[in-house]
Amino acid sequence: MAQSPLAGALSGPLGTLLGRARPWAPGTDVWLAIGVILLVAVLILPLPTILLDLGLALSVTSSVLVLMVAVFLKRPLDFTSFPTLLLLTTLLRLSLNVATTRLILSHGQDGPLAAGHVVAAFGGFLMGSDVVIGFILFAILLVVNFMVITKGSGRIAEVAARFSLDAMPGKQMAIDSDLSSGLIDEKTARVRRAELEEESGFYGAMDGAAKFVRGDAIAGLIITGINILGGLLIGLLRHKMGFADALISYTTLTIGDGLVSQIPALLVSVAAGIVVTKGGTEGSTDVALMRQLGGSPKPLAMAAAASVVLALMPGLPALPFLVLGGLAGFGAWTRHRNPPRMEGEVPEAPAQPAAEAPISDSLRIDMVRVELGYGLLVLAGGEAPRLTEQIKGLRRAIAAEMGFVLPPVRIQDNMALAPDTYCVRIKEVVAGQGTVRPTMVLAMDPRGGLPDMDGEPTHEPTFGLPAKWIDAALRDEADFRGCTVVDPPSVLTTHLTELVKQNMAELLSFAETQKLLDELPREHQKLVGELIPAQIQVGGVQRVLQGLLAERVSIRDLPTILEGIQEACGSGARAIPAIVAHVRTRLARQLSDAHLSPQGYLPLITLSQAWEEAFHDSLVGTGEERQLAMAPTQLGEFMTRMRTEFDAAAQMGEAPVLLTSAPLRAHVRAIVERIRPETTVMAQTEIHPRARIRTLGSI
Repeated sequence: MAQSPLAGALSGPLGTLLGRARPWAPGTDVWLAIGVILLVAVLILPLPTILLDLGLALSVTSSVLVLMVAVFLKRPLDFTSFPTLLLLTTLLRLSLNVATTRLILSHGQDGPLAAGHVVAAFGGFLMGSDVVIGFILFAILLVVNFMVITKGSGRIAEVAARFSLDAMPGKQMAIDSDLSSGLIDEKTARVRRAELEEESGFYGAMDGAAKFVRGDAIAGLIITGINILGGLLIGLLRHKMGFADALISYTTLTIGDGLVSQIPALLVSVAAGIVVTKGGTEGSTDVALMRQLGGSPKPLAMAAAASVVLALMPGLPALPFLVLGGLAGFGAWTRHRNPPRMEGEVPEAPAQPAAEAPISDSLRIDMVRVELGYGLLVLAGGEAPRLTEQIKGLRRAIAAEMGFVLPPVRIQDNMALAPDTYCVRIKEVVAGQGTVRPTMVLAMDPRGGLPDMDGEPTHEPTFGLPAKWIDAALRDEADFRGCTVVDPPSVLTTHLTELVKQNMAELLSFAETQKLLDELPREHQKLVGELIPAQIQVGGVQRVLQGLLAERVSIRDLPTILEGIQEACGSGARAIPAIVAHVRTRLARQLSDAHLSPQGYLPLITLSQAWEEAFHDSLVGTGEERQLAMAPTQLGEFMTRMRTEFDAAAQMGEAPVLLTSAPLRAHVRAIVERIRPETTVMAQTEIHPRARIRTLGSI
């Protein structure tokens, strides 16, 4: 396809030139830097009158623009560049003041146009060719700007900044609580945190920027005094002017300069006052004022009545008050006939008895809930590490380690609990509880005894280890003595983590299983389509995954698990335990790697041939319905020997795996789970061929 000449030019040397010139286009940071440098240069270099007129016009126009933006502002945070604009406009006015001062003092004897046409116009038109009137007008503008608007807006900005910073912890806690309870997602939480940080930074910047406006007013007063006194001295002593001529000439120029600088300063101060007084009001200022001043007919009616009374008083002009009273009365009548509706409000319906909450609401349960006594509420809202932050980290860790997202954890106060007691419920059933001291830290001796320190003896709630609650000031001393020191939120979170892992199989619901299948990558969806529902239902997949989670096997490698299910179903297996056993074989690499020692080998305690035969002889039933029916005395002997072997391995610092044959693994696991639930039982077929093994003993 032929290329047009214009396209060829843009892709050739002209395109290269435009690409190099792009950083210099209007609106880029280069022009802002150049502008700031020019403002600083004006403070040093003399400025011709034509450029001075241009700068003064820019000052007036920009101040009007800033005021209009502030008036039509929806919310203060939509104008976060306002503190920077305050600094730049203040610097612009001060630079122009210096430039006009240089011209007034050097050429003031030449007449009213010595400092340019803008200063002459303000000095002649607004002053009315009367120095006294101009000086009084300038003084009034200065007092209004300095004493009223600037001082008030600065105070409001200071209080708003203080309140914004004081409210940050509570707002942050509300965001974390909504995130932990599942009301918002991570993306929404990040947006709300960014808005919160932006709000605190904005009000803090406005507090400092208000000082620029106040300093600008003070500088204008000082510069005016310098110009008048300096001009008189120069006119009298250097140019030999008469006192009256020098006073009129230099005062006219000085007052004109003061007015042309104070009027933009007044407009910017009003804009600052509008921004900081707007606060949390939504919508533009005009809409908010009309909605709140004219939203009710009663105030309008009272204002109309007051205007009519004033119109009837002798000596007062009746026409203005009657016109205003008529307008206010018409507004009150209109509002009475058509009451305003709030945004999103529906027409009022006839009064009806309050409807009771549906009975079905009482059937809803929380999958995981942490109930706190009133003394522990500080853990959910105190300084970091806050409980909500740690629970959020727990959910993220569970997702990365086990392969599914833990349901939202609801934090709730429970006045029925003791002040320092917490309770963890899984599906509304108490799974565990404990006691923590919110103002202290928990110290544990790694050797197993109580720490040799002053404190309150207790037992760590997760594993029952002996410990002491000590004062937070003794934390460094406990670290020096080699103790493990844990803060209260971490104690509670550790307990919650262990309880969640113990009950993880129950937390994997049908809906969560379907979600895991739907979120598989596109290349694995064909496998899901062939497997479900032709060979197994979603409920069957859920039970297989629950069987893995019950023994703390990660289901993150879901494609491999589904392949194992497909193979098991293809070979004729229909019972869930048989499918789980086959899937565990497919996960041999993962299972072996999860239980490696720090030295890189897999520690084992094997089941002897005698016990293998004893378990095999105790099986009753046929096929997949076989069950273990071992004599109680023989079962007790097995438990005793197993405790002996595993306790000896624990003293050596090892956490071994109990190794059995594949047909017996599930039955042995059912016994071991009751006496040592943390012990892993693996079949010989579940050991990866390349795994390094080390046998520590035999039962």
